[in-house]
Formats: sequence, structure tokens, C-alpha cells
Amino acid sequence: MAINKNYKMKFFRKIKQITHLMKQVDFKELGEISEKIDLPKIMKSVGELDDNQLKGLMKMLTEKAKKGQHQLPPIDGDFYDYDLKLNQEQRAIQMKVRSFMETEIEPIANHYWNKAEFPMDIIPKMAELNICGVAYEGYGCPNLPFIMEGIIAEELARVDVSISTFFGVHSGLAMGSIYLCGSEEQKQEWLPKMQKMELIGAFGLTEPNVGSGVAGGMETTCKKVGNEWILNGQKKWIGNATFADVIIIWARDVDDNQAKGFLMRKGNPGYKAEKIENKMALRTVQNALITITDCKIPESDRLQKANSFKDTAKVLRMTRAGVAWQALGCARGAYESALKYTKKREQFGKPIAKFQLIQNHLVEMLANLTAMKAMVYRLSELQDQGLLTDEHASLAKVFCSMRTRDVVSRAREVMGGNGILLEYDVARFVADAEAIYSYEGTKEINTLIVGRAITGYSAFV
Repeated sequence: MAINKNYKMKFFRKIKQITHLMKQVDFKELGEISEKIDLPKIMKSVGELDDNQLKGLMKMLTEKAKKGQHQLPPIDGDFYDYDLKLNQEQRAIQMKVRSFMETEIEPIANHYWNKAEFPMDIIPKMAELNICGVAYEGYGCPNLPFIMEGIIAEELARVDVSISTFFGVHSGLAMGSIYLCGSEEQKQEWLPKMQKMELIGAFGLTEPNVGSGVAGGMETTCKKVGNEWILNGQKKWIGNATFADVIIIWARDVDDNQAKGFLMRKGNPGYKAEKIENKMALRTVQNALITITDCKIPESDRLQKANSFKDTAKVLRMTRAGVAWQALGCARGAYESALKYTKKREQFGKPIAKFQLIQNHLVEMLANLTAMKAMVYRLSELQDQGLLTDEHASLAKVFCSMRTRDVVSRAREVMGGNGILLEYDVARFVADAEAIYSYEGTKEINTLIVGRAITGYSAFV
């Protein structure tokens, strides 16, 4: 086993080195060269090089650089090489998602964020990645370890937290509610199409007047009348709700005072979703204020295994781990953008990356990133082992959202005035970090969950 592990680590290090080499290649020049030499044979030979030979090749390729210019290391926030723990299939999925985000989303991210609009045309392209419900079994889902759900969340947020949030709401909260709380008939009806992103989901729990107290004070009500349920109330901050095909609505049963879950179909009479305007964060996400007035939902559209808030909590426990990963992705995107900037921005005749104070900020950002990565990686391992608890997820959410705030603040600081311009991306990460800090349980609520676990006393009112 040790030999296999060492081989895998060497393999992925070689891939990283080759990737770094490829970024330096002039492909126009390469095309001209390919007419004269056998490129496939050369590439095969490169793949067989050991680490020392690769280093020698890198040195040879950079010999034409200016005298005195040394080779700079690649920009990579995974300083402890946690991604080496992934197997070949998992690494391929990670790279596929990264490529999609860098080629399809990065060029348009600031444009749509600034306009507060969602790029609907990316949905079919995103569907081709086959990553929805990545950890679910059956219904066309990949059935991969939960670690991949985290890796995907990180890769999405590393480029655009809004797109990561859109995906998390659809694949995690909406699909997860049906997967954990739906009947077999409901799963068969909804999950295959949602997995292919032919239908998009939303998740309606938070309310205008309740917020974190929704577990005990939900104002949206439901009452069974014959074979139907009548729903009334409001929900706020509901991502995807302006265009979703199905919205999971949680309501308090007036007869037994327990939470129930419902599949609210698009176009249901009495359902109204109004886009929330003038946000400072996650502007691409289409959040809505939902008003529900005497909506009739058949018993067949009630989530059959959602009979109390404990069932709601199962969904939140599963997705809260993903939000911690998302916080890591946001922080990593800010760090890598800032690091890239400091290598190019010159003051007093040299790149600002050469200054001690700048390096101090960069190292503290990297330390935060590395600690966050260690925490969320272990969190997903616990999830895969069936050992994840509410307090595990809550501690990661608290820590990672706080550290992300620190990272994006330092990233903005090293960029000076340019740090507030969208064109450099960090301003968007700074703003979006504020949303991560608040949703899926505030710092205070998650702190009380962990506090109860470690002291044995509940400080909840």
C-alpha cells in the first residue's frame, strides 16, 4: 500500500509540474513546430521523465528569459498538497470543474455580478459536468464520496461564489431534501431530471421575521384539509426562487406544531416570488421574497419523510459541510488573485511581492487557507464514515467563514486602491464572503450548537 501511495503522490506532483510547463507554451509556435517533429512521441517521452529530469526541462525552457530573471513558483493555494489524497477519477472531476469555471465562468463573472443577473445559458453547459447530487446513490447521480461534494464546492467558489451558491441550493438543499425526505415516487419523479439540470430547485426555509429562530418559531403555516394542504406565509432570501421549477417549502403544521416539507411546483396559484434588489453580495444569485397565499398542495407533494424540524436539520447538516468548503473556495480565489497581482504590480522599481509587509499578508492568508483545508477535509471524511454531527459541521462553518473574512480583507489590502475594483476580482470575493458569513446558520447560532456539545448545557433561549 505504501508503494501505491508514494506512486500516486509522485504522479500528481508530475502532473502539477507538467501543467505549470504547459502554461508557458506558445501554442502558435507549437503548431508550427508540430509540422516538423513528432509531438506525440515527445509528449510520451515527457510523461516518462522523473522529477529531476522535469526540473531540468523546466530550466531549459526558461533559458531564453532575461538575464537575472528567475523562475517563479506556480500560484496554488493548496500548499500542503491535500489534493494528492484524491484518486485519479476524483482528480479528473476536479480538473474538469476547474476548467469549466476558468473558461466559461471567469470571463463573465464580474459582468453578471455587477448587473445582478444570472447567466441562464450556463445551465446546460454545467449539466454536462455531471456533478449534481454527486454523493447521492441512484437516480442518475454519481454516488461518489462526500469529499467530492466539498472539492466541487471549493472549485466553484474559487472562481465565483454566486455560481457556487446557485449550485449548492439546487444540488444540495433542494435535491438533498427530496433525497433524504421524499418518498420513492417523489425521488423518481424529480431527482433524475434535477440531476441533469433539466429542472432547477430552490429551498424555502428562512423567513422575514424569524431568521435563525425558524426551528421553534416558523410563521409559515400548513393545514391539511381533506387530501390537500393549505399553505400561508412568507420566505426570504430564497436563492433560485425566481426561476426554479420546484421550491422546497417548509411550514409549521397548525395541528401538531411540527415542521413539514412540501414540493411547491412552479406556477402554483397563490405563490409569488419577488426578486430581492440592491444586494451587496452574491449579486448573481437570484434571491427572492416569497409570499404564499392559500396555496393548495396535494398530499402527494408533501415530503413523506419530513415530519419534524429534525428532518429539516438532516438536510442542513449535510449541506453545512459544503458551505465550509465554499468558504475555503472564496478565500482561495481571493488569495490566488492577490498573489498573482503582487507578482505583477511594481512599486519603486520592483514587484510588490518582494516587500516584507506584502509577504507577511500572503503568508497569513496561506496559513488560514491551509488550516481551513485541513478542517473541511476531515469534516468530509467524517461525513463519508457516517460520523458527522451537527456540532462538527457547525464548528467548520464558524471557523471557515471567520477565516475567509480575514483572508479576503488581507487580499484587498495588498492590492491597495485596485482592491476595490471588480476587474481584479478580489472586491467581489470581499463582498461575497459577507453572505457566506451569515447564511446556513450565523456565527452565533453555530457557536451555540458547538457550545452545547462541549459543555453539556444549552444556551439557546
